[in-house]
Amino acid sequence: MKVIASQLRKGNVVEVNDALYVILKAENFHPGKGTPVTQVDMRRISDGVKVSERWKTTDGVERAHVEEKTYQFLYEDGEGYHFMEPESYEQVTASPEVVGDAKVWLQDGMNCHLSIHNDIPIALELPQKVTVEVMETEPVVKGQTASSSYKPALADNGVRVMVPPHIGAGTRIVVNTEDASYVERAKD
Repeated sequence: MKVIASQLRKGNVVEVNDALYVILKAENFHPGKGTPVTQVDMRRISDGVKVSERWKTTDGVERAHVEEKTYQFLYEDGEGYHFMEPESYEQVTASPEVVGDAKVWLQDGMNCHLSIHNDIPIALELPQKVTVEVMETEPVVKGQTASSSYKPALADNGVRVMVPPHIGAGTRIVVNTEDASYVERAKD
């Protein structure tokens, strides 16, 4: 199925020159003069090679037929990352290359979207928000205003997050998985 280049998003799978690629990043550029273009960083699924491509925003790109389903993360071992389909209990194993930097956000029982092509996981999409616990952070400095300043904190998954001054160690917070930014204090 052909789509125009400006509609490509992270996690989409495209077919270019008879090879499948998963999109890691897609940006549209509209210069003042000239043709608008879409800059795409993608990884070839067969061997993991990263490629950068630039298309006019109106160019047609072939999107590969990929089955996208919700899977539950089970565990990680020497073979890779194991996921289970909640309705059929069918398990699949994703390679470390497919999971990539998303591994720090994976939590037991977390629901994720996996793109599957020929029974092999080729792309992983995390939930937009994840709840983590703050392990350590700087103490509150008197006189700091809550609206303007943030302080660094270390989450239980090892990710550094900038949090408001009122957040202390042991507090559970909601974090955006896209850019590791603080969203809110967890309600649980």
